[in-house]
Amino acid sequence: MPSQSRGRAWATPTRVVVLSFGAVIAMGTLLLLIPASTADGVSPGIVDALFTATSAVCVTGLVVRNTAASWSLLGKVIILVLIQIGGLGLMTFSTAHALVVGRRIGLRERLVIQEQTGQWRLAGVVSLIKSIILVTVGFELVGTLLLTLAFWLTRGPVGSSALWNGLFHSVSAFCNAGFDILGNSLMDYPSNALVNLTIGFLIIFGGLGFHVIIDLIAHRCKWSELSLHSKIVIKMTAALIVLGTLAVLVLEAGNQGTLGPLDLKGKILASWFQAVSPRTAGFNSVAMDRLLPSTVVVTIILMFIGASPGGTGGGVKTTTLAVVSRYVVATVRGEQDVNVGNRRIPAEVISKAVAILLLAVTLVVAATLVLTCTESLPFIDLLFEVVSAFGTVGLTRGVTPSLSTFGKLLIAFIMFVGRVGPVSLVIALTGKGASGGKIRYPEEKITVG
Repeated sequence: MPSQSRGRAWATPTRVVVLSFGAVIAMGTLLLLIPASTADGVSPGIVDALFTATSAVCVTGLVVRNTAASWSLLGKVIILVLIQIGGLGLMTFSTAHALVVGRRIGLRERLVIQEQTGQWRLAGVVSLIKSIILVTVGFELVGTLLLTLAFWLTRGPVGSSALWNGLFHSVSAFCNAGFDILGNSLMDYPSNALVNLTIGFLIIFGGLGFHVIIDLIAHRCKWSELSLHSKIVIKMTAALIVLGTLAVLVLEAGNQGTLGPLDLKGKILASWFQAVSPRTAGFNSVAMDRLLPSTVVVTIILMFIGASPGGTGGGVKTTTLAVVSRYVVATVRGEQDVNVGNRRIPAEVISKAVAILLLAVTLVVAATLVLTCTESLPFIDLLFEVVSAFGTVGLTRGVTPSLSTFGKLLIAFIMFVGRVGPVSLVIALTGKGASGGKIRYPEEKITVG
C-alpha cells in the first residue's frame, strides 16, 4: 500500500500530461521507423523518425524530410493521426473512449483532464471534453469540404486525392500543425482566396482555444456576456493579425521574391495569411527564405507570442503577453493592482505569466547560442528555427534538413517543451507546483532598476 501511495503521489496531473505526450511521440517514432512508412521502402532512421513524430505530436510542422515525397500513404496517415492526438491531447481521446464504452471517469482522470485543458474548475471537465470533440469534428469537417472543393477546382479530381488533400490539410490547419502533402506548402496558392481563407480561419479558431470557442457558442457571440479570458484572447488575436498584416504588406510589397509579383488582391491575401500562420500554424504562401530581414523579425515576434491557452497552438500565448503588458503598465503608474476590464488579475496569474515569459526567453536564447556553436548556419536562420520550434509553428528558412544530428535532437526537444509548456515541464521534473513553498521568510527590500 505505501508503494501504491508513493506511486500515486508521483503521478501528478502535470507529470501524466507531459508523459502522455512523450508516450505518443515514442509510439509514433516506432511506427514511422517501419520501412512501409516511407515512399522508398527504406527505414528513415531513428533521428528522422523521432524528429517527425515529435513535430507531428507537438503540432509544429518542422520537417527533415519532405512530407509529400518521402512518406508513403501509411506514413502520411500515421502523421495525420499523430497530429490529431497531439492537437487535442491523449486524455481527450482516452476520455472519449471511456464515454463510448460506458466507463466511469474517475477523480484522478478528471484532474489530469483539468491540467491538460487548462480548465479553471474541476466541475464540468467531462462535458468540456465532449464539447471539444464536437467543435473539432465540426470545424475539421467544414474545412475538409471547402478544401476538397478548392483542390478539386485547382488540381482536378484525380482519384480521391482532392478529398485526401482536403482532409489532411483541414486537420493540420485546425490543429495548427503546418504539415502539408502538396510538396511546397501553399506557395502554389498565394492568391487563391478559398484555400487561404479556409486554412487561415481554421488556424485562427484552432488557436483561439476551446474555452473561447465554447464561450462564443454558449453566449451566441454576445460580447457583454463573454468571460474576461475570451475578451482578452479575441482582442489580442485581432490586434496581432491586423498589425501583422499591415507590417508584412508594407515591408514586402516591393520584394520581388515574395509579394512583388502579386496583384493587389494577392498582396493583401498573402500578407494576411503570413500574419495568421506564424501564430503557430506553419503554412506559408510565400518563400520564407526570401523575406526581408525586417519581416523576419516581425515573423519571429509573432511566432514567439503564438496562439492562446487551451487550444492547439503554442508560444508564450496571447494572454501571457496581455497580463505581463498590463503588469508593466501598472508598475510604471505605481498601481498596486493589475486591472483589466474592471477586473483585478490575481497575483498568482501574474507570477505565472512572468515566469512563462522569462523561461521562454531563456530557452530560446540558450538554444540559439548552442546551435551557433554546433551548426554552420546564419544566426538569423537559427534564431528563426528555434523560435519556430518553441512556438510549435513549423515555419523555416530552409535550414531544418541541414541540421546536424545534435541540432535535430535539440530542435525536437524545444518542440516538446513548446507543446507541454516550460512551466509544466519544470513542475513535472521537480515535482514542485503551486503548493511547493510552505515556508515564508522575513521580508527585506532590495534596490532594482
